[in-house]
Amino acid sequence: MKIVIAPDSFKGNLTAKEASDAIEIGIRRVFSDAVIAKVPMADGGEGTVQALVDATKGKIVSAEVCDPLGNRIIADFGILGESSGDAITQKAAVIEMATASGLPLVPRNKRNPMLTTTYGTGELIKNALDNGCKMLIVGIGGSATVDGGAGMAQALGARLLDKDGKDIPRGGGGLEHLDKIDVSTLYSRLSEVTTTVACDVDNPLVGPRGAPAVFGPQKGATPEMVKLLDKYLDKFADIIKRDLGVDVKETPGAGAAGGLGAGLMAFLGAKLKSGIDIVIEASGLNQDVKDAHIVVTGEGKIDRQTIYGKTPIGVAKTAKKHGLPVIAFAGNIGDDSHIVYDNGIDALMSIISYPMTLEIAMERSHEFLANAVERAFRLINIGSRL
Repeated sequence: MKIVIAPDSFKGNLTAKEASDAIEIGIRRVFSDAVIAKVPMADGGEGTVQALVDATKGKIVSAEVCDPLGNRIIADFGILGESSGDAITQKAAVIEMATASGLPLVPRNKRNPMLTTTYGTGELIKNALDNGCKMLIVGIGGSATVDGGAGMAQALGARLLDKDGKDIPRGGGGLEHLDKIDVSTLYSRLSEVTTTVACDVDNPLVGPRGAPAVFGPQKGATPEMVKLLDKYLDKFADIIKRDLGVDVKETPGAGAAGGLGAGLMAFLGAKLKSGIDIVIEASGLNQDVKDAHIVVTGEGKIDRQTIYGKTPIGVAKTAKKHGLPVIAFAGNIGDDSHIVYDNGIDALMSIISYPMTLEIAMERSHEFLANAVERAFRLINIGSRL
């Protein structure tokens, strides 16, 4: 029997690799001789770097960059290993923009998207290029910014100039002064790089569904700031079209991460793609499931929202291409979770075996997950003998 183990992390508790290890323990208590392929997964958000580094036997690299307010911090990115998927043909880096420009990096009383910048994300990208990477995978969830990726572009050498030919200030508010974009000083290695962005929202850059209106308030924007940022990003998009020849204003996903989606398309020629699809390709999951008998996945909570681009459904769809059954384990199974049965998951199992506090559940989650997997596979063993 060959079993593929492909869970997401159990957020705030187990990494995807730790969950994979616990699942293997439970399986081997029942099928000690099973051939097991462990493929830690993620959906493009938090945990994507670690999952892909673990899945491909890559490495974590640290770099000193700016946080959203310009303070120097240490942030990590990953370089994928030799066991990357078929789609990865060159040395590749995976970056979570939130490690440099994320909302948790800014104290609640200092959240102000007029000031916060994606400059640190640009520094991470530059560092990846300096490490010889020719492909970039960028996860853009959880930003503290609404600067359209202007700071990222500045960190990569682009000149964003006011009417006097001076560099505009960093932050969303700095775009008020933008008059011209000069990319003649853009980092030369960018021309050698292919960039794919993990993005699961289709918001345009501006307007009622744009970055300022939808995402601005959660980053600290007041109603007045939302109006101003929408105006500034609208002008930014017009100047990008005029000076770079790229139309990003209405492109689905351009508004992701406070408009970083637009910036990545404009300055790096990036393509936006579903996060889980990127991870499946990069991890080589499709190759592993070809000759398997069953697939095991899971994450911290499974409910109706799981069908919208979350890891268990992405894994299940891959498994179904080969006609394989899929079991999913979760710490919390929502009352509306039955919808996942129509989306490729054949069985749902809770790892909780008795009423307990969240603290206990998290403290002993590795143990509980292994035990739940053992129970499930003992049932499978019985079924195989009927």
